Amino acid sequence: MSRIKRWINMNKKEFNADGTMKDEVRQQKISQGRNPAAIDDYALRAKQEYDEWKLLDETDPEPWPVYTAYDFFTAEEKQQFNPDGSLKPEYVEQALQKGISENWLEEMERRKKIDVDNYNAVSAKYAEQGINFGEEQMQERIASSKTYGQRLKQMAIDLRNCEPADSLPFDKETTYW
Repeated sequence: MSRIKRWINMNKKEFNADGTMKDEVRQQKISQGRNPAAIDDYALRAKQEYDEWKLLDETDPEPWPVYTAYDFFTAEEKQQFNPDGSLKPEYVEQALQKGISENWLEEMERRKKIDVDNYNAVSAKYAEQGINFGEEQMQERIASSKTYGQRLKQMAIDLRNCEPADSLPFDKETTYW
């Protein structure tokens, strides 16, 4: 979300939300025998960093791409579900025609809504700390997809070398050779 929120979150044990050192922290450092001038210098440098981050937030805010749970649905799930986790009426109609029970469809919808609610809760919690949960998840997916081919090639080598199944990146029964 913002640099300043991250700064506050990283320094909340020693500093107030306005970037000043907490009095009890200063007193504790003095009681531990630290030089008051060195403590004041440390507090001044931290306050300057706080002010710099705050100014950056105001003049050059970081991009904050917004990802929803729907962005992480598979292609099949996007055909079945709405962004809120409810089943699409056309999917329900097709599924009932195929003989899928209404109870199972309700259970699918219930589970997907829980997934969406959980994503939203975690995303909100991270945002309070200045962390873009959705962006982190998306970057993780992108990185994983980039290495998929490499991991697949390595698995072929590992299989030829009779490596134990638990050390393989994929289940050899579900991978097509």
